[in-house]
Amino acid sequence: MKPIRNSAKAVIIRNDQVLLTKNQDDQGYFFYLFPGGGQEPGEQLSDAVKRECLEEIGEQVEVHELLCVREYIGKNHQFADWDSAVHQVEFYFSCTLTAEEPAFQNITNPDSFQVGVEWVELSQLHAIQVYPRTLASMLTEPATTLRYLGDAN
Repeated sequence: MKPIRNSAKAVIIRNDQVLLTKNQDDQGYFFYLFPGGGQEPGEQLSDAVKRECLEEIGEQVEVHELLCVREYIGKNHQFADWDSAVHQVEFYFSCTLTAEEPAFQNITNPDSFQVGVEWVELSQLHAIQVYPRTLASMLTEPATTLRYLGDAN
């Protein structure tokens, strides 16, 4: 059994748009993820968010408050065929880009399915495949407190 993995993710909102990584699966379908990834041993979650954003979107970010915590237990979701051994705890932080005019050109370590970076209108999140869907839905409603999402997709 694999160990539980911590992951730190960025929620970057500007002008009613959220910044997501655009990904394409083996069948050609597009899906979107919040930038971020695994925490390294000895690394603070806030530092993991900064490193992962540099790798996946090619930009530096300032990390602000923790928005929510989500667990992902692969065997319980639609991708169980290949994700059944995955158990990940994801920490989603509000972040801002440090650059006023980001170029998104210095991507050094994209995820294996990543094909780009895209601003998506908050009002259009329901129309795309974005994960986790629960968090995407939360972004269109007023947030009042930190939320533990549990094992959600």
